[in-house]
Amino acid sequence: PQGGGESSGSLDVLSLGREGVIVLEFTDLVAVDGPGVDLLVFENPSGTFFETGVVAVTDAGVVWKEFPCAADDPDGGFPGCAGAHVVYGNPAMGISATDPSVAGGDGFDLSLVGLSRARFVRIRDSGKNRFYGPPGGGFDLDAVAVVNGRLVDGGVP
Repeated sequence: PQGGGESSGSLDVLSLGREGVIVLEFTDLVAVDGPGVDLLVFENPSGTFFETGVVAVTDAGVVWKEFPCAADDPDGGFPGCAGAHVVYGNPAMGISATDPSVAGGDGFDLSLVGLSRARFVRIRDSGKNRFYGPPGGGFDLDAVAVVNGRLVDGGVP
């Protein structure tokens, strides 16, 4: 991610558009259920500008497990959604993108959806955003980081 904190979201993003979807496959490193957050998803919110996304995971690419996302709850901080928290993670600035205590973004724990491992991540614009328009719109994906991971063959990275 290329986070800029509270007032400056990254512009190096992929805009999904209204209810757009992206599926990412981990080919070298897979997310595994470990202590706390296993994945971090980074959007580019700043101030009061939020575009939320719904995150789902699967290991085999067949049965998806979707994290509950309250995209209609701005007062509660959009619990369970991606795009709800600003991004601080920026390796170029020495801020780790895989340390949930400093990276910002939105954390997801595989145990909450009953998975021990995830090789695929799907992010869908929630369709609840107020900010659709040119040149893009909807959830703006900056990055996804594996916090707890293993090599695809099961080895430790």
